[in-house]
Amino acid sequence: MVLVDKLDTFGKPAWIVLSILGFIAWWPIGLAILAFSIGSGRMGCWHHQNGDRWQQHMGRWQAKMERMQEKMDRMRSKMDGSRGTGGDWWGTPPSSGNRAFDDYRTETLRRLEEEQREFKEFLERLRFAKDRSEFDQFMNERRNRFQDGNPPPPPPSQGQPPQQPQV
Repeated sequence: MVLVDKLDTFGKPAWIVLSILGFIAWWPIGLAILAFSIGSGRMGCWHHQNGDRWQQHMGRWQAKMERMQEKMDRMRSKMDGSRGTGGDWWGTPPSSGNRAFDDYRTETLRRLEEEQREFKEFLERLRFAKDRSEFDQFMNERRNRFQDGNPPPPPPSQGQPPQQPQV
């Protein structure tokens, strides 16, 4: 690859110019040149000291894993610290310093959660009752329509389209 070696001697500007000319000539050529230059590391923003990309990749991976481990240790210490003092999981202060207020707050939150649960159950029963009343109304209308002398339509036989009931 004599052309690649020659462009490497000029550096990134040569690859940029070649990519632009490729896009001007025909966009797939420019795209291929851009993909090659990025994929080969010629357009990367990182520095390759010895060209050993695998070691650099593993070094970055190791640094990410260490950061994640530090975050997990911090989270674990927060959880362990909050268990002993009665605070919640996110590390908010466990107490306001006024026991009567803390008891009131706890009882109010418990009561609100209970009311919320009861309200959700009420809404569910209300929806069920509405569905039931709509269904009963439909069945009554259907029953009354057939009792007025209109027989129910026969089931559609194969090969014939279903008949529309006369209103």
